[in-house]
Amino acid sequence: MTTDAPSPGVKLVRVPDDRAGQRLDNFLLGQLKGAPRSLVYRILRTGQVRVNGKRAKPESRLEGGDEVRIPPVRLGEPVDRGAAPKALLDRLAASIVFEDRLLLAVNKPSGIATHGGSGIGFGVIEGLRQLRPGEPLELVHRLDRDTSGLLVVARKRSALTELQALMREEGGIAKRYLALLVGRMPDGTMTVDQPLQKSVLQGGERMVRVDAGGKPSVSHFRVLERRGGHSFCEVRIDTGRTHQIRVHAAHVGHPVAGDEKYGDREANRRLREQAGLKRLFLHAASLEFALDGGRAPYVLNAPLAPELVAALDALA
Repeated sequence: MTTDAPSPGVKLVRVPDDRAGQRLDNFLLGQLKGAPRSLVYRILRTGQVRVNGKRAKPESRLEGGDEVRIPPVRLGEPVDRGAAPKALLDRLAASIVFEDRLLLAVNKPSGIATHGGSGIGFGVIEGLRQLRPGEPLELVHRLDRDTSGLLVVARKRSALTELQALMREEGGIAKRYLALLVGRMPDGTMTVDQPLQKSVLQGGERMVRVDAGGKPSVSHFRVLERRGGHSFCEVRIDTGRTHQIRVHAAHVGHPVAGDEKYGDREANRRLREQAGLKRLFLHAASLEFALDGGRAPYVLNAPLAPELVAALDALA
């Protein structure tokens, strides 16, 4: 740990024990209220943030007692965003598929961000906090904005810590997705074991590619049925990398239908015309895990979004 006196304006923040396991980027977003995500990633990328005197990556997990160096940043006056639109709050209230004293689960609609940020006024977590004022709600994980399905929010700090620990364990949480892949996938189950490398572009946009220097990533694709020359699949993942299913599917030549970032533009155009598909056909359908040291099992399910059911019917 460095013993040099910090520069003027630099903050040295000791990580509380109850924040052990939190990602560094999420910790910084909490410390720098109102800071755009692009700014947070920029100060991380340029090495201005240090953990115990050393550079650290955005996804680094903190430990209780760690010392985080936060450089001075110039933030505009806090913007009072007011209340989230009533239509958003109504959609979120209707999307809650499970809750108990420890957590709640939302069947997140496509097009709604997990959280607000640069250019996005409100996401799921901001809306839920308005619906449940005074509750200490914390996101357990994230879904891409265009992906629908199960998103879990902790109602107690102890549940958040345990769930995040399970997320880091191989097999700690069983995740099942449903996806329409372009073209005819081989019958049976195809396992894609390819490392993924994430980069953050200027402006905070995330891009992921298959790269030998990336992190180990494993996805299992199983064809459930054929629809209109395409493959409706169940996908199970052993790891939870950013954009993992989308990049692995594209890598084997069968991108997720409706994927504007990694997909097939011509196939997407045909699916819009033939089946009315105007979004990414990727849905987080179920999660299985156990809390309280394995003594409290959970099996959470979220039905396929109506617009995806309609697209499948149109392709029959």
